[in-house]
Amino acid sequence: MSKGSPKHPSNPKAATPTSDATIIDRLAPAWLLPYLKLARIDRPIGTWLLLFPCWWSLALAELTQRQIIPNPDKLILFALGAIAMRGAGCTWNDIIDRKYDAKVARTANRPLPSGAVSVPQAVAFGVFLSLIGLAVLLSFNRFTVFLAIASLALVAIYPFMKRLTDWPQLVLGLGFNWGALVGWASVTGNLSAAPLALYAGAVAWTLGYDTIYAHQDRDDDIKAGLRSSAIRLGAATPTWVAGFYGVAVLFWAIAGWIAGTGVAFVIGLGLVAAHFAWQVQTLDINNGSNCLARFCSNRTVGLIVFIAIVADMVLRAS
Repeated sequence: MSKGSPKHPSNPKAATPTSDATIIDRLAPAWLLPYLKLARIDRPIGTWLLLFPCWWSLALAELTQRQIIPNPDKLILFALGAIAMRGAGCTWNDIIDRKYDAKVARTANRPLPSGAVSVPQAVAFGVFLSLIGLAVLLSFNRFTVFLAIASLALVAIYPFMKRLTDWPQLVLGLGFNWGALVGWASVTGNLSAAPLALYAGAVAWTLGYDTIYAHQDRDDDIKAGLRSSAIRLGAATPTWVAGFYGVAVLFWAIAGWIAGTGVAFVIGLGLVAAHFAWQVQTLDINNGSNCLARFCSNRTVGLIVFIAIVADMVLRAS
């Protein structure tokens, strides 16, 4: 940030909560709807962002073993685990943040601050989801089980980080992308340089997209005394996000090179880099809807990387 520039722009327009009912709102029984919203089933973008690093890592590990496609059973297991554990993580986060959420327009109608779900009910629901995640996890090898359990420390401390540091997005990235290690371990029973590079890139990716996301609540967070990378970076956010995304592409390229990916992965990373450039160039940190749209577009990033790895699996096995 240049000298004399504001630390954060003034008067950002918060994202306006949509009044459009989702398919969950229309079809779910009234008694179940608050719990589905607590688990963010109606907002699947977070599940996709949690799931893709698992799928990338799984596919990358199986590429090294010359498998023609990723193991479909494991793809399904990781999907189920991502849904359960994302829901459990959101529930835990909402329990801790319920008083702050009540003061923020975007989050005031969540089940806990609105009173649709009580804290004991939320705790029970979180335990239920965690048990589903554990059941999925126990289908993998022992190393993978213990590796995945180690991530729970990051999940536990994340809600408190916005009170302690300007970089809660880093802690989120460290926990949210643990699947980049777990997917590989589920195939090989160990870790190596390739999944570590994939993980490092994914953490940088999260730093970028979650900084964009955090700008929706920037002014409310300042009033509540909370901290975030969006507040810390302010007007310099686009430059920093470009840097985070550049680091992500670099480390993903290193992971692919170590694992032996080919031309499809190179093309995929090129498309990802172009998409990142679009995000940065069109980002308006003073417009909550703009920030949300660019955040959600990272689902496209995850899909491109996964398809690129699978394409190289097919090409290498043929």
